[in-house]
Amino acid sequence: MVKKNYTTNFDLLSDKKAYRLFDANLNRAKEGLRVIEDTARFIFDKQKLYKNIRSLRHKIDKLTRKIYPELVGERNSKADPGRKIKEGKRKNLEAILIANFKRVEESLRVLEEYSRLIYPSAGPGFKSARFSVYLLEKKVLNLNAKA
Repeated sequence: MVKKNYTTNFDLLSDKKAYRLFDANLNRAKEGLRVIEDTARFIFDKQKLYKNIRSLRHKIDKLTRKIYPELVGERNSKADPGRKIKEGKRKNLEAILIANFKRVEESLRVLEEYSRLIYPSAGPGFKSARFSVYLLEKKVLNLNAKA
């Protein structure tokens, strides 16, 4: 079990809600990176690029490995109201990439913020990952423009 280091304001939230939020954003970030990774691998056929994206996805996984059992333990996918949100349609490859980059960036920001309360040692890693994604976004979208 991870030692809890809560502030007074955070005590107002239950562990369950905070862990669920963290878990959802962790999954969202890794899923978005997987879409981008597979695009680099199979659509663009850029081995070095997809390996860099895969490495980043694994880095994010490693950041949270110690608290993963708590995250999964509090997961409640069946009752998540987000299950009923309709996904937007994507009209082309660029729209898929942009949607997934934004998904990853926003999720990493949430993870960075909440890690300060739940798992402080992971915060700098999430920040670093977020800025890596900003650079990757430019590189991948430039590839798509040239395709």
